[in-house]
Amino acid sequence: MHVLVLGAAAGGGFPQWNCNCPNCHRARRGSVHHWPRTQSSIALSADGKRWLLCNASPDIRAQLHANPALWPSELRGSGVHGVLLVDAQIDHVTGLLSLREGCPLDVWCTPNVHSDLSSGFPLFPMLDHWGGLRWQPIELSDERTITEFVIPFLTDISLTAFALHSNAPPYSPRRGTPSCGDNLGLFIVNRQTGQSLCYAPGLGQPTPLAMRFLAAADVVMVDGTLWTDDEMQTLGVGSATGQQMGHLALDGPNGMMALLDPLPKRTRRIVTHINNTNPILDDQSQAASALKAARIDIAYDGMQLTL
Repeated sequence: MHVLVLGAAAGGGFPQWNCNCPNCHRARRGSVHHWPRTQSSIALSADGKRWLLCNASPDIRAQLHANPALWPSELRGSGVHGVLLVDAQIDHVTGLLSLREGCPLDVWCTPNVHSDLSSGFPLFPMLDHWGGLRWQPIELSDERTITEFVIPFLTDISLTAFALHSNAPPYSPRRGTPSCGDNLGLFIVNRQTGQSLCYAPGLGQPTPLAMRFLAAADVVMVDGTLWTDDEMQTLGVGSATGQQMGHLALDGPNGMMALLDPLPKRTRRIVTHINNTNPILDDQSQAASALKAARIDIAYDGMQLTL
């Protein structure tokens, strides 16, 4: 199973186009300690030829261009054979507009996400004019249930979806009162090797079910948006806390680092969806050193895993 990190930044990317925080200032001026990143997405493949996008970021065109495995091999076509959406956040879905030439396109998502993308941000009806998005439902009845499913072109790869406790998009009627299906995590297994990835970029608060899948995985890739909950407020670039946005900060006694610490020693830990303000984006910072000491890797564009 091939896993390719197309982008590892949170919404706005890094550096963010309208931000001059210390990280963005240094990255824009070419600091070798501040690697630019596009908005978060990964791609999965069983054969290295047919790929499933997990999220379609606004940066999708640049991401596809940067990864030859996803280039067309015929007059018209692409390595992209489908898209799975873990939520309906702008930075995870807007790239569908840039894939319109490839419609009709299969899109796996929950009913909540499909509803938001049919009304508040109507990508599904909008793209009907180019051949449409073919909805492939992922049903989750409540936060204690799981849904096992397969994707036809991902041979020998099984996927299990489980609900994450986070928040709905700002444009959603459920913003502030999220429900099951607004955010999901994925437990992905290569049935030939038995190796597995738990992909949960929207993990806002741990649940027993989420912890079960994190503990079972060989590799976990989780939310690394902020270092501290009040990070954006402290820097003067935002008014919301991480918790209000649905993100669990990395630092602190109840933060993501502490959450990952009890996992088995064999587990590879990776954080992604990293906000431009997060000090871990400076690879010489104390925060980056703390992650390294905790054996947690920081995702970057072009990172590759083979499981």
